Amino acid sequence: MLFFGHRFLHSPKFYHVFDIDSILTTPPSSTLYVEFEEKNLDIITYLQENEITFALKVKNVTEVAYAAALNAAYIVVENSLAKTAQKIAENYLFDAKILAHIENEKEIEELVLLGIDGVICPSAVVKVTAQ
Repeated sequence: MLFFGHRFLHSPKFYHVFDIDSILTTPPSSTLYVEFEEKNLDIITYLQENEITFALKVKNVTEVAYAAALNAAYIVVENSLAKTAQKIAENYLFDAKILAHIENEKEIEELVLLGIDGVICPSAVVKVTAQ
């Protein structure tokens, strides 16, 4: 299981970007975090064209499929969608890893038992704005 932002384990940060200009303020070789929304398609296209590793936060099964088709390295879901997203990822052999967003360590046990690829804690996500 992958752990991002857990207090016991060192892990890389995800940089939550809101526009293309803010990408320029992120550290080199960082993983960017984008919420899947139509208004963010320009950001996603930019990330693809520049071969920048990114995570997409999605809200439903359709968006899980879009995230995989858009070549996201990580697909971030809420716990309620984690089991279904993981099953879809395994069925279609996604390259992306499914990460469940957690607020509390007590959620980890259930996600481990469900076979979810990993978890992401709030402290793993750094909000970035253009300067």
